[in-house]
Amino acid sequence: MDEELNMKSDLWEIGGKRLSSRLLIGSALYPSPSNMEDAIKVSKAQIVTVSLRRQAAGEGGGNAFWEIIKSMNIEVLPNTAGSHSAKEAITTAEMAREVFGTHWIKLEVIGDQYNLQPDPFETVRAAEILIKEGFEVFPYTTDDLVVAKRLADVGCKIIMPWGSMIGSGKGLMNPDNLIAIRKQFPDLQLVVDAGIGKPSHATQAMELGYDGVLLNSAIALAQDPVKMADAFRVAVVAGRLGYEAGVMKEREFASPSTPTVGTPFWHQFD
Repeated sequence: MDEELNMKSDLWEIGGKRLSSRLLIGSALYPSPSNMEDAIKVSKAQIVTVSLRRQAAGEGGGNAFWEIIKSMNIEVLPNTAGSHSAKEAITTAEMAREVFGTHWIKLEVIGDQYNLQPDPFETVRAAEILIKEGFEVFPYTTDDLVVAKRLADVGCKIIMPWGSMIGSGKGLMNPDNLIAIRKQFPDLQLVVDAGIGKPSHATQAMELGYDGVLLNSAIALAQDPVKMADAFRVAVVAGRLGYEAGVMKEREFASPSTPTVGTPFWHQFD
């Protein structure tokens, strides 16, 4: 009952949907489909990212995967993973809309194969066109404030800057950059996407005031993905509560938590 009350009290809106979980989860790299299903269920995530390429892969394998996703009754966020140009990403998005029956799209346009950094120019170009076509675009970008401004200028209501390189597990490499984006866009939905490796990284992102965290590898590649999914569920909730409560400011010097002024009460009995 307490958990249900907490979920209802923390409803948030993204892409026109009101949800209770601020954890977005990927569907790739799991040891098995059943392990993926169990991890997603335990995480309480209500948005799962899926790849059009995975859906179409194999002889019937894609259909089996899609049936598992549909059975969980959660929001599907198709992505344009593997795209290297705006044209390719737009084509993939249009196909995904037909396959998955949603106008949501996670926009990924990779500009560098070494660190999988998104191409800022092609990403903005694709976002502008897709928004005009009626898509709700979830653009994956770096923690560059100028790129975030360009995405907002073309109509993005959601921006997803990385914490660090995809799959690196390095966490938030440049927290100050993420803070600057949060301050610049107080009314946009901001989700940290990529680079999260530990539950503490997710907590840190949420404590910065981000609206959600999207991750995949940190759960799927853990020794126990299901247990790790539960850990991230708790971490995201803890970080959000910490942000809402107001984290204390750091101090340059020590400050005693126990007052030293006055006479200890036990001296009264000397």
